[in-house]
Amino acid sequence: MNAGAEYIDGILQLVEKLKANIEPLNQSAQLITDAIEAGRTLHVFGTGHSHMLAEELFYRAGGLACVNPILEEGLMLHRSAVQSTELERLEGLASIILKQQSPQEGDVIIIASNSGRNAVNIEMALAAKASGLKVIAITSLNHAGASSSRHSSGKRLHEVSDVVIDNYGCIGDASVEIPGLPIKVSPTSTVLGACIANAIVAEVVMLLMKRGFTPELFASSNMDGGDEHNRRLLAKYKGVVRSL
Repeated sequence: MNAGAEYIDGILQLVEKLKANIEPLNQSAQLITDAIEAGRTLHVFGTGHSHMLAEELFYRAGGLACVNPILEEGLMLHRSAVQSTELERLEGLASIILKQQSPQEGDVIIIASNSGRNAVNIEMALAAKASGLKVIAITSLNHAGASSSRHSSGKRLHEVSDVVIDNYGCIGDASVEIPGLPIKVSPTSTVLGACIANAIVAEVVMLLMKRGFTPELFASSNMDGGDEHNRRLLAKYKGVVRSL
């Protein structure tokens, strides 16, 4: 088997593990469904590469309109990757960022962190819970279990969250061994994270429909009628979702 095929095979195996242990995803969907039915918001947060999961659920064709991605430039990679690494270890930052989002009691937040060890993600979970939000963690329990916390509480993300979804990634995230190299290549957390996030959305929409509640969903702006469909949602959520 070539290395590319090995990576794909590994991803398929992880997806099967995820499917066999679907209950945390179902629990997450229940929390989000209750929140949406009550008119609340779904926030999504991650640092470094994990911020891509916030973008994955935001303003997406077939995606929930009430998703608020928390996209803090200093914690992303495009401005300075080194700065992002330093800032995600800084206590005190997450509380400021969350306050700027104007969270409301009854909202839900998804926090993605493969290691679950850095201060910003742990503090974000703690601050969100203190504000009355339910916290869903997407993390690697393998990696978290092999790492110490970088937060003064000594806790890791999975230890301070209401629901924990394991992405089953290996320690260090990269998954494929190449002969002659000491470092593995090709991480799995982004693929599995996107799968988890979109599986939750599918279940949320199904649950809402079963309750007789039609969810507000964005249409593709690249299909005829898409812009017209989305215009009403943009007007409604412009003051709620900061990135619109």
